[in-house]
Amino acid sequence: QVQLMESGGGLVQPGGSLRLSCAASGFTLDYYAIGWFRQAPGKEREGVSCISSGEGSINYADSVKGRFTISRDNAKNTVYLQMNSLKPEDTANYYCAQKPGGCSDSFRRYEYWGQGTQVTVSS
Repeated sequence: QVQLMESGGGLVQPGGSLRLSCAASGFTLDYYAIGWFRQAPGKEREGVSCISSGEGSINYADSVKGRFTISRDNAKNTVYLQMNSLKPEDTANYYCAQKPGGCSDSFRRYEYWGQGTQVTVSS
């Protein structure tokens, strides 16, 4: 069974850091792109970052460039999102998702999703 499981969310003060993990199972990570998306109350789901083995591409939303870093550990079948210099506007539920081939900003292209992990930046 294809499974994606996010972890690492929590409450952090502005300027702080968190590292999110997306543990994948049931498929070979090498052949798929893994994207990070987030959704805050009243806002549309937006792409945050994506990493692809097939095309070797890495994408970031403009709002997180220079602050977030995506990486993967193929041996652990896990994708990470290191989030630094966090801002209140980063508060959202963060999801990882899987699609064949290269990266896409469109959440509609992704086939499987994790359950999400909450990131709250306040105080």
